[in-house]
Amino acid sequence: MESLLAELRTAVGDSGVLTDADVTASYQRDMMPLAPHGSPLAVVFPLNTEQVQAVVRACASHQVPIVPRGAGSGLSGAANAIEGCVVLVTTKMDAIVEIDTDNRLAVVEPGVVNLDLRGAVEKHGLFYPPDPSSYDWCTIGGNLSTNAGGLCCVKYGVTTDSVLGLEVVLADGEVLRTGRRTVKGVAGYDLTKLFIGSEGTLGVITKATLALKPLPQAPATLVAAFSSTATAGAAVSRIVREGLVPSLMEIMDRTSIEAVEQYLKTELGAGPGCAALLICQSDAGGEQARHELQKIEEICLEADLVYATHDVNEGRDLLTARRAVLTALEIYGSWLTDDVCVPRTRIAELIQGCEDISAEVGLKIAVVGHAGDGNMHPTIVYDPTDADQFARAQKAFDDILAVGLALGGTVTGEHGIGKIKREWLAKEIGPVGLRVHREIKRALDPENLFNPGSMF
Repeated sequence: MESLLAELRTAVGDSGVLTDADVTASYQRDMMPLAPHGSPLAVVFPLNTEQVQAVVRACASHQVPIVPRGAGSGLSGAANAIEGCVVLVTTKMDAIVEIDTDNRLAVVEPGVVNLDLRGAVEKHGLFYPPDPSSYDWCTIGGNLSTNAGGLCCVKYGVTTDSVLGLEVVLADGEVLRTGRRTVKGVAGYDLTKLFIGSEGTLGVITKATLALKPLPQAPATLVAAFSSTATAGAAVSRIVREGLVPSLMEIMDRTSIEAVEQYLKTELGAGPGCAALLICQSDAGGEQARHELQKIEEICLEADLVYATHDVNEGRDLLTARRAVLTALEIYGSWLTDDVCVPRTRIAELIQGCEDISAEVGLKIAVVGHAGDGNMHPTIVYDPTDADQFARAQKAFDDILAVGLALGGTVTGEHGIGKIKREWLAKEIGPVGLRVHREIKRALDPENLFNPGSMF
């Protein structure tokens, strides 16, 4: 492979190609411990689209697969290396190329960190809605590749809902530009949405044109503590049924609350009998925000405690607690987070199902998630050095997916399929759906150059 390595160094420079096994080991996998991974031949860091093209052509000529990767914050193994591949890391392509305030759009490279983009457009009175929990270090390219969600999905949708167009390097090294800069456009197939969520299996995204929104008002926050998950679930269903659309609606179960309180060394005010905590926000501002929270408070009549605040700092503290759940669970051991989405009317059933699975496998399972869209993240705590616990954690992971499907849900709401849920994708979409996926893959990547073995 010396010939390929020489071509890669010509393409991106000597400093842009890593081959030391001790260094490349850091790029073997993302944050999902169950997903398989191999050792890459090299890790490359292109600086622009032209360098990506050169890398793709070099790898194609040597029949060496490419695994595109962002920051590695993913939770499905979608960016995991396979043995002998080239990992193409886009983090150095981190320019915000343009912010068009008049047309409310931004053009960015894939290595831009989500939070950095949000901060940059906020200076112009604009807002980029997608906000995964890892928004302070995940990149736009990774968000696009997995169609990431976040806490604001209930009102603003997932990543694809904020994308107008893409620039993508295809398997033959050519550059495809999809979409447009206009608000509307229906010319041809919607190729933009085809690449969003494709997990690097169809091409390498090198630029994105993103739709922005006017900066919302400072959010007002409501917290409701429930003594049972059933009453919390009923409140979520009624909020949706009443036509209320808060900018955020999150739920935490008892285990999540206890972990966060220990980790942050503070009480969330939920009380010792709290089985579920509902956190809602409205960014409508003024009287409309007060009206929304008042209606939600009236719906939460069966809550043991309801507290509303228009203080931005208080609201930020409550969201800090919500975002800290995964870190807080490390108090108990290593964690393995799942990602299922169920109809909002069945959230309580999913939480109960996770409690049953927890009792069966003898491991702690915390459930936290986006109640506004039914996307839950049951998280299993285990000791990875204990083979028996590791096996039980794997069983719990699969059992949770089975419960999600049985409740009419999907095996992933925002993390993707990657290399950990391939058999579950087949179960969910069926043989015809799987055949269509494979035909699309063959049409765009006939030599299986991009991320082979991911998704299916």
